[in-house]
Amino acid sequence: MLKVGDDCLTIHPQQVTLYYIGGQMNIIKIGDSRELLKQLESKSVNAVYFDPPFNSNRNYRLTSDKNSLGFDDVFVDDDEYTSLIDPMLEECSRVLVKDGSLFFHISADQMLIPHMLCSRHFKNVQPIFWQRSRSKNNTKTKLGACTDIIFWCSNVKKPKFNMVYQPLDEYYAENSYKNKDSRGNYALGHICYTKTQAPDPEKTPERYYTLTHDGVDYKPQYGWRLSQEDLNSLISEDRIHFPSKAGAKPYKKIYKHESKGKPATDYWDDIHSIAQGGEERVYPTQKPVALIRRIIEMSTDEGDVVLDPVAGSGTTGVAASQLGRDYILFDISEEAVKVCKRRIKNEGKNLTAS
Repeated sequence: MLKVGDDCLTIHPQQVTLYYIGGQMNIIKIGDSRELLKQLESKSVNAVYFDPPFNSNRNYRLTSDKNSLGFDDVFVDDDEYTSLIDPMLEECSRVLVKDGSLFFHISADQMLIPHMLCSRHFKNVQPIFWQRSRSKNNTKTKLGACTDIIFWCSNVKKPKFNMVYQPLDEYYAENSYKNKDSRGNYALGHICYTKTQAPDPEKTPERYYTLTHDGVDYKPQYGWRLSQEDLNSLISEDRIHFPSKAGAKPYKKIYKHESKGKPATDYWDDIHSIAQGGEERVYPTQKPVALIRRIIEMSTDEGDVVLDPVAGSGTTGVAASQLGRDYILFDISEEAVKVCKRRIKNEGKNLTAS
């Protein structure tokens, strides 16, 4: 038997390739994921990236040669497609830890069945909209298909989450950092609640305190976003902007040179597909490393285990390796698994095959 991490996972050794990174063990295995997933222990995986066939009624190949690397995304009917996807989702739900997440990647035009299946196996399903490409100049008879859906699925209200960031809006970046002090240019961030956000004064009276600064009392009608201790700490560091106009509210100083970007929304338009990016395409439906890195970063910590039951080009393994996560990759295609191994060796951290 083989183990990954702190004895959290066991798997049978048939057709397994092991890689070691930082003392941890990662698994790449050939086979039908509907069976391979059954070999994983319950609650042994922290996140799943799931990018199965889309039910698009198309054949995907790396080149025009019908025998080149790829797969047929053709099903007799929706029932046949469901019989492929549903068992994998059921097993993925089982192997996830309590606060784990599954990310189901699908094209916007085929989102209905996946949404229904995700809702069957997970209590919470939130769509993330990925604008994978810009306008489609070759579209003449329909709207250009530029968006994929990534269903973020979990079984708890607050799954593990690390904030990730997107680039600042160009207009915002140019027009918001107009204030300046000895530290640099800064924008203004709200520290007072609005009417629709106001917490219940009876449940959280500590957010309705009075702040006195330079002889002026500040007590926002709908409460403070910050505790009094945190606000005083920011004041001591000169990170609060106090207005010169009577009756105006104070704000937090957000310095341009310290900005990581804007907290990510559920609309991702800053990562483009392989076709419009700089990565080499080695698999017909390959996703960009930056996209999978964002998903892994927001849902796992270093040392966690990431599973991809339909690994394809191995991008999940590459991203997990780069971020110090363990990975488990399954794919039914021997050729695809060869691509996974090669990419992880070349693009991931320095790995040594056992």
